[in-house]
Amino acid sequence: MSESTREICFDTETTGLNAHQGDRIIELGAIELIDRLPTGRHFHTFLDPGPQFVELHAKVTEITGYTIDKVRGQPVFADQVEAFLNFIGDSPLVAHNADFDKSFINAELERLRRDPLPNARFIDTLKIARAKFPGSPASLDALCRRFDVSLSARDTHGALIDSQLLAEVYLHLRGGRERKLGLAVDIAPQLGPVTYAAKPRPTPLPGPSEDEFATHKTFIAAQKGDMIWEKLWAREAARSGDIQ
Repeated sequence: MSESTREICFDTETTGLNAHQGDRIIELGAIELIDRLPTGRHFHTFLDPGPQFVELHAKVTEITGYTIDKVRGQPVFADQVEAFLNFIGDSPLVAHNADFDKSFINAELERLRRDPLPNARFIDTLKIARAKFPGSPASLDALCRRFDVSLSARDTHGALIDSQLLAEVYLHLRGGRERKLGLAVDIAPQLGPVTYAAKPRPTPLPGPSEDEFATHKTFIAAQKGDMIWEKLWAREAARSGDIQ
C-alpha cells in the first residue's frame, strides 16, 4: 500500500506588488491536502505590515477590498512564523504564480534571519496551466471558470478563500478526483461544514380539492392492489408481524 501524499495550497495578500522593494504580507492562508483532497485543516492569519505603511497599494485594495485599517493591530509575521512553519512542515507548497508568493514568504523569513524555503518545494499551478492550455487565460479565476469551480463564495480576493479555490483547480489540473485505497485520513471536501436552508415559498401551495381526492381514490381502487408501494407496504407489515 502506497503512502498518502501531503501537500499545502497557500496564498498571500500583500501591501503591494514587490517584496524586494519592501512590500509586506498582510494575509496568509493555507489548507492541507492529502492525496490532493482538502482535509479541513487550515492556517489563516491577518498580519500588520508595520507603522511605515499608511495605506495599501491601490491595486491591492481594488482586488481584496482591504485597507490599512483592516490589518492595523493584527499580529506581525514574527508572531505567526512558528505556527505557519509548523503547519506546512516539509510538505510541497502549491501556489498560483508561486514565484510571487515565494518571494514574499522568503523576504519575511530573511528579515527574521530564518532559512528561506527552497525553490524545489514550490509547485506553480500557473506554470502547469500554461503548459496544459497554451495560449488560454491562466488566471485563477479563468481556471475556475474552465473547471466549473464556483466563485459564488468569493466577492473579493482573500488568502484563505483563494487557497480553497486553488485546491479545486489543482485537483483538476492533476487529473481529477482520485482517492487512494486505504486512505486513513477522513477527507472533507472543503473547510468546515456547509448547510443549506430551503427558502420559504411566498405563498403556500394549494392542497388537492375534494374532486381530486375522489379521482385519485378511484384510480387506486382500479389497480386492484397492483401498485408497487402497496406490495412493499404489505411485505414490511408481514415482516413486522402485523400480517400472520
